[in-house]
Amino acid sequence: MPGTQPQGDAMDEQQDEAQLQRRLTNRHVQLIAIGGAIGTGLFMGSGKTISLAGPGVLLVYAIIGAVLFLVMRALGEVMLSNLEYRSFADVAHDLIGPWAGYMTGWTYYFCWLVTAVAEVVVITGYVRFWWPTLPLWIPPVVAVVVLLGLNLATVKAFGEIEFWFSIIKIVAIIALVAVGIYMVAIGFQAPNGARADVANLWNDGGLFPHGFHGFAGAFQIAVFAFVGTELIGTAAAEAKDPHVTLPKAINAIPLRIVLFYLGALAAIMAVTPWREVSPEDSPFVAMFSLAGLGVAASVVNFVVLTAAASSANSGIYSTSRMLFGLAMADQAPSVFRRLTARSVPGASLLVTCAGLLCAIPLLYLSGSIMDAFTLVTTVASVLFILVWCVIVVSYLRYRRIYPERHAASAFTVPGGRVAAWGSLVFFAFVTWTLTLAQDTRMAVAVSPLWLVALGAAWWLRGRRLARARTE
Repeated sequence: MPGTQPQGDAMDEQQDEAQLQRRLTNRHVQLIAIGGAIGTGLFMGSGKTISLAGPGVLLVYAIIGAVLFLVMRALGEVMLSNLEYRSFADVAHDLIGPWAGYMTGWTYYFCWLVTAVAEVVVITGYVRFWWPTLPLWIPPVVAVVVLLGLNLATVKAFGEIEFWFSIIKIVAIIALVAVGIYMVAIGFQAPNGARADVANLWNDGGLFPHGFHGFAGAFQIAVFAFVGTELIGTAAAEAKDPHVTLPKAINAIPLRIVLFYLGALAAIMAVTPWREVSPEDSPFVAMFSLAGLGVAASVVNFVVLTAAASSANSGIYSTSRMLFGLAMADQAPSVFRRLTARSVPGASLLVTCAGLLCAIPLLYLSGSIMDAFTLVTTVASVLFILVWCVIVVSYLRYRRIYPERHAASAFTVPGGRVAAWGSLVFFAFVTWTLTLAQDTRMAVAVSPLWLVALGAAWWLRGRRLARARTE
């Protein structure tokens, strides 16, 4: 039977040994939630989604955002029902079983490790926008060293850094939308003859110029733009007042999607006809370059570089906390249980940052930065979908096991069980869309190998523990 204490008896014995500190304020949690969700998937990957779906990409992002909002509401309700949950790995352990907590924790760790590698890959691309002859290995090394230093500071310092990183992204997107509106209003004409006009959204083939196949194909990259939304749940463990901060952060998701995703993409396609948007480059940079505004393109390149660094920073934060939680549950080596004098998991941070250097051979082996980005993000997307499905299944189990908690909850899921089952069906559809293109199909095919490896590790762990009990 599931207990009220996450991660079992081992955690009970170790709770006095090390504790994460609740030092993140409401503004920190709010901006961490925004910063995690607005990253490379939007700034870099949206060019490819626009080329696949045309203006229909707006509907793609709206649908994914709506489903993720429901998933985060489910996560919020469950985590607020027991503040001893430190992450959704704890939730899965309690509501589904120890094996689910183990597989969810390690899968999420691997998800963010892969995602952070993708961010380091595109950081290299953004840096080479200014210095195209710079050796490929230099930007990853510099980025990893800087991010490690930032994360070794206190969690409050991390929250402050991420707050300002996110502010830069928010101001940049709002400015992009404002500039787009201005260019449309004056009928701005780029040097290549393209004229800014709202009619660009439907004049060239309509909203769905490539039909259903193009529309479905856009989900491949678009879904990656939303990874990190669940960082809200990770940050809640270090929030001062989760009953206030968590609902506020989750309820702000729809507004963020309308402004940051739909507003920005609509502005880009109104100024730059969708056929002019290159799938290989960031449309945020290309929008100003096509308009002949070279200095502005450099400014935007700096902003998207900051966005990638912010997302990688969030990934390092998230993976280190997940590895710490796994160690506290005796599901990872005990060395990762140790905290520094500043109450941050130092060993977890060092191992994670070392893993990010995998970006270097990936850059040298891939045909282009976009090829490397697509491969890495597809693997991450498949595994993130699995994690989101675990969150939904945990919610359904919570409704069944703890009906009294659900009845007493002031923060429930709109649509309840129907919304939860609908989300699972949607995730199955998105997984299918990832098999439509050759560059994503291979990544989908190899992703189950991770689950096979985890299953074998869980089985071996069980045999080791059984031997230890009999000796």
